[in-house]
Amino acid sequence: MAKKKKTMEELLEEALVPEEEQPYEVPGNWVWTRIGNIFTQVKEQIKPNGTESYIGLEQLLKGGGITESASSKGIKSNKVVFKKNDVLYGKLRPYLNKHAIVNFDGVASTDILVYRSNSKFRNLLLNYYLGLPMVVSYANENSNGINLPRVSPMTMNLLPFPLPPLNEQKRIADKVERLLNKIDEAKRLIEEAKESFELRRAAILDKAFRGELTKGGRVQNLDNDDKDIPSSWRWIKLKDVLEMQNGLSKRSGKAGTSVPVLRLADIRGNEFGENELRNILLTDKELEKYSLEDNDILFIRVNGSKKSVGKAINYNLGGKMAFCDHLIRARFDIRTIDPLYIVYLFESELIREQLNQKIVSSAGQNTISQGSLNELMLPLPPKQEIDIIVSEIQSLFEKEQMVMSLIEKEINLDTLKQSILSKAFKGQLGTNDPTEENAIELLKEVLQEKL
Repeated sequence: MAKKKKTMEELLEEALVPEEEQPYEVPGNWVWTRIGNIFTQVKEQIKPNGTESYIGLEQLLKGGGITESASSKGIKSNKVVFKKNDVLYGKLRPYLNKHAIVNFDGVASTDILVYRSNSKFRNLLLNYYLGLPMVVSYANENSNGINLPRVSPMTMNLLPFPLPPLNEQKRIADKVERLLNKIDEAKRLIEEAKESFELRRAAILDKAFRGELTKGGRVQNLDNDDKDIPSSWRWIKLKDVLEMQNGLSKRSGKAGTSVPVLRLADIRGNEFGENELRNILLTDKELEKYSLEDNDILFIRVNGSKKSVGKAINYNLGGKMAFCDHLIRARFDIRTIDPLYIVYLFESELIREQLNQKIVSSAGQNTISQGSLNELMLPLPPKQEIDIIVSEIQSLFEKEQMVMSLIEKEINLDTLKQSILSKAFKGQLGTNDPTEENAIELLKEVLQEKL
């Protein structure tokens, strides 16, 4: 016996989300339905022949978007087919929020759901909607599995969706696209500002260590013929002013005093943090050899990043503390050199160029030895001028950092993006026309195709 077809009234009743299940209120001419009612979940699969564009989970970006398509060459298992303007959604580990609208045909991993409708604007709205925190929470809360959680296709089909009238869909899609393009442009400008900040920082350091920041009040020394530095400065080797000590290699102790040991993991930028420091029992002899004092300099001896090797950090945490063998301690007479002069000097190209020639790389690790550090050549001004240089650099860096902090604080672009999308799906972008035909008529048209 043939299965009885449902009437339009029955389909409509099933398609509308009951008021008590609606996430929030929408304009009167919108309706709450479910994704599965207005989008077709594509189930067509083929075995790729190697000519198709391929999208795997690795091509979908966290938070939305696509890196670039891959080739299907060499793929032997069946893949789901997608067409231009389809919406892709990664069902594996939904907390990564991977989704995108595509502008080409191809095949996708079976861990990707493919949604399709006959309206480009509706597809655009779905892609925006999938990025809302509310949707990410829904998918996470309804996923199964611990290590590799997945949300089922049926669960996603039941996701409530606020459906606007057709013309309002177009207006929303256009306005959201314009606003998000402005946000992307703002992000680009901020990144350019950050790059410019790094360039200005490098220029400030270059001027500082060629004596240009302090040339106005300098007393000239006619005995110095070196044109690279002021006549009152002199070139020295690092070993002429610092005494060095490699760090502690043991990871535990059986007797002695419990002392925190600074590690690479405790470095935060140009400073040391004090969270979750590891303590080790040290003998009096070890404590004497590996203890730290305020104004000591710690050099990074080994690191996976070549840029970090040789970095100088000024120790100023106080109290009893030691340091691990990934670090080298340098101690000097603060009456001769300000520790921050060394810190800034080791950020400059003058020293970084020398370091890069002496760093040894092996098995993914980059290392600088105490002996190599000792041979580095550095410009040494009189102590009075050192103090002025440090003060000038600090002042200039603080101004630059203040500007960058204000930019990042005042323009929280990700929050702004979510605010725009949230308003879009609540009918609060100022585009809705309450006199337009109710979206229930559009829903009926979509459902009619299923009769």
